[in-house]
Amino acid sequence: MSLVQDTRLSRVQQRIGERLKLGLTGPWAQRSAVLIALLGGFLVGGTVAEHFKQTLILRSYSALFWLVIVELLIRLRSRVVRTPVPLIWQIVDNLRIGLVYAIVLEAFKVGS
Repeated sequence: MSLVQDTRLSRVQQRIGERLKLGLTGPWAQRSAVLIALLGGFLVGGTVAEHFKQTLILRSYSALFWLVIVELLIRLRSRVVRTPVPLIWQIVDNLRIGLVYAIVLEAFKVGS
């Protein structure tokens, strides 16, 4: 039976705990998942761009493959349009945007 005494410190700890709980379960979790997806897409895009540089023979096929994947994601997204966009589609969209941004940025760096 170890109840915490009602002191100022315990009340502050309770308020901090409640705010953290709200932050981790509310829209903050959605925003962080979407941001992580965007950065993850950028990471994958950078890796794909390096793959483009290394494979001289399969460069066209590899670019076509990624173009088809991005276009399929766009087509699938347009079929599942709802007023509140589900979190999974927000994550997929941000992965796609990060991937395309990284590839375009790499193309500008190379100069093509």
